Amino acid sequence: MNNIILCGFMGCGKSTVGRTVARKMGRRFLDMDRYIETKAGKTIPEIFDEVGEEGFRDLEHEACAELAQMSNIIIASGGGAFTFDRNVEVFRGVDKIVLLDVPLDVIKRRLRNDTHRPLLQRPDKDRVMEKLYNKRLPKYHSAADIVIKGGSTPLKTAQVIINALKLKK
Repeated sequence: MNNIILCGFMGCGKSTVGRTVARKMGRRFLDMDRYIETKAGKTIPEIFDEVGEEGFRDLEHEACAELAQMSNIIIASGGGAFTFDRNVEVFRGVDKIVLLDVPLDVIKRRLRNDTHRPLLQRPDKDRVMEKLYNKRLPKYHSAADIVIKGGSTPLKTAQVIINALKLKK
């Protein structure tokens, strides 16, 4: 097994759980959005403002291609990364893609005060979130090698992932 990539909707816990999985497995952790920000020298909202969502998705694809060349990393993908087949294909067959499947009501509660996700900075945030969630969830399931029910503590979720990975070898 090479890299382990956590995918799922924004707010599902990819970064928090990913750090815990990395620590417990003795691996390096990398957050894809932070990787893109560092490479671009701009925040995600600044990238969206300058080049729009399509430009951001191109940078995201470049990041996927670069990260797929690395090894032994736990990667927290961006919430939209695995809704694009080109990103899934970069990792498929070599790395393990793990979906953190968290119910929408839990995500809404976690993101109620969010001020930095560009797609949520609007008055109809709950409606937009529900529409995006329903559109993205089937794509996440299609991309995933392993599906983990999320919503528990990061430590418990991390242990469930590690156990599932041992069974999937």
